[in-house]
Amino acid sequence: MPDFELLRMLGSMNEYDVVIIGGGVAGLSAALVLGRARRKVVVIDGGTPRNAPAAHAHGFLTRDGIPPKELLEIGRDEVRGYGVEIVDDVVHRLRHDKAVELANGRVISGRRIVVTTGLADELPDVPGVAERFGTDVLHCPYCHGWEVRDQRFGVLATSDKAIHQALIVWQWSKDLTFFTHTQQISAEDREKLTALGIRIVDGKVSELAVEDDRLTGVRLVDGDFVERDVVFVGPKFVPHDELLAQIGCARTETGSIAVDAQGRTNVDGVWAAGNVVDPMAQLVVAAGDAYRMATVLNFDLVLEDQGATLASA
Repeated sequence: MPDFELLRMLGSMNEYDVVIIGGGVAGLSAALVLGRARRKVVVIDGGTPRNAPAAHAHGFLTRDGIPPKELLEIGRDEVRGYGVEIVDDVVHRLRHDKAVELANGRVISGRRIVVTTGLADELPDVPGVAERFGTDVLHCPYCHGWEVRDQRFGVLATSDKAIHQALIVWQWSKDLTFFTHTQQISAEDREKLTALGIRIVDGKVSELAVEDDRLTGVRLVDGDFVERDVVFVGPKFVPHDELLAQIGCARTETGSIAVDAQGRTNVDGVWAAGNVVDPMAQLVVAAGDAYRMATVLNFDLVLEDQGATLASA
């Protein structure tokens, strides 16, 4: 005969108020709010944060310059203090019944699902870019500009946003070279860059040169070499939104998963926050958006709980 009490206990171990998929700053911020709200919460994380290549994280008040791994470890310790469970695993499937299937075979269900799985940076296919990304190949001056200020900058143009990036990074160094690479730029943009003292180098880039574990310059296919200390690139942001797509979450006109101002998707009980729905959100913004989402989600559960209590009275 089966041990029904054991089965009941095992079932309750896999049932939560909120299942959070993704343990970056957005997921942990939501977990902190919900744990303090006395919710039974589990955070499932595969351990591959977007900012892993970076030595330090910046712009997060009181934690500026902290190694990304350390920031997450502090966050994990904080949420565990409120009873939040952390599961180191990968979700293979998100089901319409608000259950998630893990790689290890475990099935976890929640009254609400929160997806904070972030995104991946799809980098230009130029030798040296991926190898140096997060050190002296950068994309965000607000994240790393102070640390490389006044060095010899390059901007590698791989999209129509490159001009905008050059105009921004000019704030951190006036020794700036714009490599047109695969992009055609207008006469108006050329005139603007030149007037700002930004050198324009036409021609396709063949590689970023590295010596003694540091970037030394940019080599073009015609053999020309331009010494640079730092190169800014514009990655393509690819949200990890496959789980949300699995259950039919609607998308915006630009292709990202659609959420309302509080983080609700169009699928009942499924919420999302952070870079998975806002690719431009930096750490502090992702954490703040997730915090706001969690407060609204908790009130949603409060109303559900109160309704059930009143119905049974």
